Amino acid sequence: MTKQKNLIYQINVEGETKDLKINKAFCIGYTGRDKEQTWRHIKELAEIGVPEPEEVPALFPVGATTLNQGDVIEVVGDQTSGEAEIVLIFGDSSEECYLSVGSDHTDRSLETVDINKSKQVCDKPFATKAWKIDKVTEHWDQLALSSEILINGKWEAYQENPISAIITLEEIKGYLEKKNVPLTNSIVFSGTVPLLDGFKYGEKFRMTLSDPVLDDSITTEYKIVNIAE
Repeated sequence: MTKQKNLIYQINVEGETKDLKINKAFCIGYTGRDKEQTWRHIKELAEIGVPEPEEVPALFPVGATTLNQGDVIEVVGDQTSGEAEIVLIFGDSSEECYLSVGSDHTDRSLETVDINKSKQVCDKPFATKAWKIDKVTEHWDQLALSSEILINGKWEAYQENPISAIITLEEIKGYLEKKNVPLTNSIVFSGTVPLLDGFKYGEKFRMTLSDPVLDDSITTEYKIVNIAE
């Protein structure tokens, strides 16, 4: 049996560069705090052929090799899109936890066939900057996610909402423990906020996690290259 190697990623925390080993990656879907709204969204997706999850929230393991901190991702087809996500990154212990922003880039045409596969076939970009989790826990619900998409050379607002729309940090961690997700050397794309006007497909995607209390933000963007064109 081949032993899985740790992948090393760098994040900048308060001006210090940290090397982190990551050997497991996960996405949590359907993390809306308003459960009734979440189920309405699931029913809407079912009408266009997206399978309903067996449980809510839903856990989707993805390959750690799909993680991407660069400024380009390569995809197949013209129906892939990103979603800004809060990202939990765990170091060598569960107490070493950082918060950043990433994108659960997904192949929407494959989503109607198999949700997990639709996530696995696309890279999972995340920022090189992160915050220590204990710096933001006391004002967690005031943090905000936003994203923009570049379409025909023009940036359009795509998402904008406080992360109070997502289940609480305690619920996220409790769910991860329930699912036996390792809280060491792992990364978890832990939830997104609603789209402003449905799925759109563009040339670039930009996402931001903002902290109005500490007057700080984390932003990253990437170009989407369709290698099948």
